[in-house]
Amino acid sequence: MKNKRIIKDNFKFQSIISKQKVLKNPSFIIYFEKSEIGFLQYGISVGKKLGNAVFRNKIKRQVRMMMNEVIKTEGDKSYKIIVMARKAMTNKDFETNQNALKNVVSNLK
Repeated sequence: MKNKRIIKDNFKFQSIISKQKVLKNPSFIIYFEKSEIGFLQYGISVGKKLGNAVFRNKIKRQVRMMMNEVIKTEGDKSYKIIVMARKAMTNKDFETNQNALKNVVSNLK
């Protein structure tokens, strides 16, 4: 079954990023856009500066798990978001990063 919450297309990433509505914290940058679909959609981006492919995939898996927890509480918000991981995320533990992501997503307006 296809997951309707995940954004994978490059042109969708670019359209959300081009709106330049941004929320930041030391671990994440969140680009967002209001939508009419009735639920939270997300895409994950990890830059090459963070490490090799194995490490970047590990970060993406962690962010995906964090987003699953965020969706349980904030999933009814009607937004499209792009989550970009920052270097500072790698120095913190999973719980700290998860709380930081929850705080940023809960501040969407």
